[in-house]
Amino acid sequence: MNMITNKSIVLIGGAGFIGHNLALTLKKAGARVTIIDSLHVNSLLSFASSNYDEENRDLYYRIINQRLDLLREADIPINVQDVRDYNALCHLLTEINPEVIIHLAAVAHANKSNKDPYSTFDHSSRTLENMLDNARNKQFNVKRFIYFSSSMVYGNFKGGMVTEETVCEPLGIYGALKYGGEKLVIAYNQVFDVPYTIVRPSALYGQRCVSRRVGQIFIENALKGVPLKISGDGSDRLDFTYIEDLSNGIVKILENESSENQVFNITYGESRSIKDMIEIIEEHFPGIEVQYLPKDKLMPARGTLCVDKAKKLIGYAPQYPLEKGIVKYINWYKETFK
Repeated sequence: MNMITNKSIVLIGGAGFIGHNLALTLKKAGARVTIIDSLHVNSLLSFASSNYDEENRDLYYRIINQRLDLLREADIPINVQDVRDYNALCHLLTEINPEVIIHLAAVAHANKSNKDPYSTFDHSSRTLENMLDNARNKQFNVKRFIYFSSSMVYGNFKGGMVTEETVCEPLGIYGALKYGGEKLVIAYNQVFDVPYTIVRPSALYGQRCVSRRVGQIFIENALKGVPLKISGDGSDRLDFTYIEDLSNGIVKILENESSENQVFNITYGESRSIKDMIEIIEEHFPGIEVQYLPKDKLMPARGTLCVDKAKKLIGYAPQYPLEKGIVKYINWYKETFK
């Protein structure tokens, strides 16, 4: 029996893009998976609201229902609960009695965070503090608290590459809150001995995303024959990471005790330019127009997140270079919404 089989794992914000993919992977690995999600942030209730005016609303509504159908088919319970409600959360966790808490709840978009800091703080820091306070409760016997941080904590990448030892100098509200969250997780370990693992993903892409990430926007525009709009000249480099690599990285973290009280970059481990992604998309959508726009001054200059530590300590082995992952993503769109 491996270390995941029959383990009680609760995913906070688990109905989102990362969460539902991860939940399906963990269930397949033999875990007892439960989701707690308010369905408000980039989810069913926000798209159902008559006040929501985002483009592609109908498409995203279908994608979110597809997520929920897959979770239901996998027999993964979804508890619709706002984690900001401390008392209701305590009652729910008493029923679930988790061994592992995976904290994903956040406003997962830097631009939205900078435009609406109050809501971002509420959905990111308040939910995190509530979960950490429950994690220290000895009645639950939580053996691991996994916190999803971000590559944005590093700020501008000096020399085009960062390791987990690189000094973090985040730009803007999103990166600052993520880094503050890391410090809070470490503090709960120092004060209350809550075992943790901090994960820093980067430029995620993959099936059933509705949070307007760069690859998603490009493919949806290409499907509609709308120009692909790039902030800057396309030379900016990102460590594009396919969702299956990230999910498998979390499995590796749970399978290896050496991941306890560690910070890991869980990415593909090689930066590529925006132009590289565009060129692959152009092969599948010949003749698509590309437009260049001014670069956002709060978007840091990024690059490669070194994954040597994860490879060495937990046997992490990413399988999806951009050429493989983005083509799989394009084909999913074409198959699902032809």
